[in-house]
Amino acid sequence: MPSAMESSIPLYRTKPTGFGAGLFWYLRQWRQNVRSRKQLARLDGRLLADAGISEAQRQEELAKPFWR
Repeated sequence: MPSAMESSIPLYRTKPTGFGAGLFWYLRQWRQNVRSRKQLARLDGRLLADAGISEAQRQEELAKPFWR
């Protein structure tokens, strides 16, 4: 079972106020973006089709910078 830091469900749904909390939120979001895009890159054509994702959609997502 994944820990809270490794969960794909974000703990914060909206950006919290305050510098420290906001910075922490951005770092977590960026880390999640990198992790999910690495997982997307590993999917083969069959799994992409099962998820309803086209190769063009995958490439578009993988081309995004980690902060988006």
